[in-house]
Amino acid sequence: MVIEYSGIVVRSVLTDKREKFYDSKGIGCYMFRMDAAEVVDATMHGSAARFINHSCEPNCYSRVIHVEGHKHIVIFALRRIHRGEELTYDYKFPIEEPAAKLPCNCGAKRCRRFLN
Repeated sequence: MVIEYSGIVVRSVLTDKREKFYDSKGIGCYMFRMDAAEVVDATMHGSAARFINHSCEPNCYSRVIHVEGHKHIVIFALRRIHRGEELTYDYKFPIEEPAAKLPCNCGAKRCRRFLN
């Protein structure tokens, strides 16, 4: 285990509204979907895990785990991580229409070129 992705748990239906609010204030948006119903919004009250970037060849992975009836998002190491090495995981964004493709700039040798 490397770190927990923490923040405020909100219903999925509220994420678009929150994202528009953050955009209107010029605030970067940090959200992580736990499941179809809930999202962790780490934008204002989150752990440093919100700053972990995407990579198509990551050194970490994320899992939603259950502890005493509560869901938690945890980032785990895939391998030994060396001091000073950037932490990364695959965001696994859902596939969208070709016009909505999000370009990937991870720089990995086997980069998929898109986040979704």
